[in-house]
Amino acid sequence: MNQYELILRIAVGFIVLLSMARWTGRKEISQMTFFNLVSAIAFGSIAAALVVNPSVSIINGIIALLGWAAVTVLTDQIHLKSKKARKLLMGDPVIVIKKGKILEDVLKQTRLDTDSLQARLREKSIFSLSDVDYAIFETDGKLSVMKKEPKQAVTKSDLNIAMSKGDFVPLSTELVADGQVNDKNLAKMNKDQTWLDDQLQHAGIQSIDDVFYAEVQPDGNLYIDKREDFLH
Repeated sequence: MNQYELILRIAVGFIVLLSMARWTGRKEISQMTFFNLVSAIAFGSIAAALVVNPSVSIINGIIALLGWAAVTVLTDQIHLKSKKARKLLMGDPVIVIKKGKILEDVLKQTRLDTDSLQARLREKSIFSLSDVDYAIFETDGKLSVMKKEPKQAVTKSDLNIAMSKGDFVPLSTELVADGQVNDKNLAKMNKDQTWLDDQLQHAGIQSIDDVFYAEVQPDGNLYIDKREDFLH
């Protein structure tokens, strides 16, 4: 492949790829579904093969791009017009927190852990799981959250007093996640496993094995999410 053919391939690939991108519709990256992402990667791969692979003729490269674009547009049209097709292609939104309770089995199914869940909640300016009534994991990977009824806000002066006494923390502090005790956070609070066990017993929980998630809230209260098998 000489330099003139390479320039021609680059020009043809760019023009066809740009035309296909306009034809298949425009979406923000944040709005792209998994299928959109895979389709975009495939477009790029076909265009790259057209440009640098001399064994791929220009005509075959254009046909491949046109064919993939046609399949993408057809799939999008089916997706728009058929609810069953949307469910097949995208799946359904799933509830991961229901009435303030973390649904552990659903977390596993969606391959979310408590750290990822908390990170997504912080993106919504929610720093405590106890503030959440419902949370829904959408098909595009976003988390939709409905908060509980607003609680009385803790003022900065309240937090300063609490911190000076060494009792409270300015943000919720994770103590148990996925059934595992966070010894590092306990140590930061000058607490130990015995203190945690006492707190759990006061809440009617005899063993740490019965706890899926627990955190100390800014007001000093202990929020506990019990394991589902313990509830049943």
